[in-house]
Amino acid sequence: MRDLVTLPKAHLHVHLESTVRADTLTELADHHGVDVQARTGSFDDFTQFAAHNGAVRDCLRRAEDFHRIAYEFCAEEAAQGTRYAEVTFTAAAHGERLGDPDMPLEAVLSGLAAGQTAHGIECRVIVDHPRKRSVERFEASLRLATMHPQVVAIGMAGAEDYPLTPFAAVFRAAREAGIGLVHHAGECCAAPSVAEAVTVGLADRIGHGFRALEDPEVVALLRDRAIPLEACPSSNVALGLVDSLSSHPLPLLIDAGLTVTLSTDIPSSTGTTLTGEYQVLRDVLGFDDDTITAIATNAVDASFAPEDTKTALRQDIATWRAGS
Repeated sequence: MRDLVTLPKAHLHVHLESTVRADTLTELADHHGVDVQARTGSFDDFTQFAAHNGAVRDCLRRAEDFHRIAYEFCAEEAAQGTRYAEVTFTAAAHGERLGDPDMPLEAVLSGLAAGQTAHGIECRVIVDHPRKRSVERFEASLRLATMHPQVVAIGMAGAEDYPLTPFAAVFRAAREAGIGLVHHAGECCAAPSVAEAVTVGLADRIGHGFRALEDPEVVALLRDRAIPLEACPSSNVALGLVDSLSSHPLPLLIDAGLTVTLSTDIPSSTGTTLTGEYQVLRDVLGFDDDTITAIATNAVDASFAPEDTKTALRQDIATWRAGS
């Protein structure tokens, strides 16, 4: 059986603040006097996870903190065979919290640049925005995206029961500026949240989206518009949204004719890696290497990577499948 570590991978849905190494978190928490400990496994509910994640974010205060976690992200991803990553970062929220709108993203981009050079990985950034927060802060996210070509998309995260309509003008402005749109939907809320992300949010991709299966019309909408989904099985189980890995609806999404990619979402909390997620496909869901190759290729196709990067990755995935 082919080594899944060596499978060339594109990683599309992973939150930078949820990739911090345990030893790094301990050092930063001690330095800043924050009461937080690294933890992996299941959470009682999404609220408990959000509280933990908030404490992790409070450990990120200096430019060197952001630079460090971005650099270490590159090292960890490269070790798992990730060749291209789009890492999500809540830049405007950090800027607002720290009173410096530009520093957090600039420090992250600096860390990613150093990490890419050192570890042979290519990275871009998606700037996300909690739905509960203001339209003005989302406008700030778009401003940051237009200032930095390494930012390929912006998108909505957080509580999916908050409507997208107030942000509609920002979505249109992003589309006109050539900035991608990637929204969380169909994770905590039902199929209508997925339809809203497509019709109101103008989504190029959907983070999670598995609850689209609850409505055949929403499934048809995704299929007809070829909107890829970012499946994150271990995260869904850890947050109590799916009962078990063996019961994850990922196979049903594929059976419905939808384009499915694979990601980790919150790897430092789940204790998984992107290779580990592919191992779930093989060992738990029973996927063969043809299907695994197709999912890996879907991620390349769904990415905002330059065309030459996509071409090289597709070729290398095919080579992996051929066993050469």
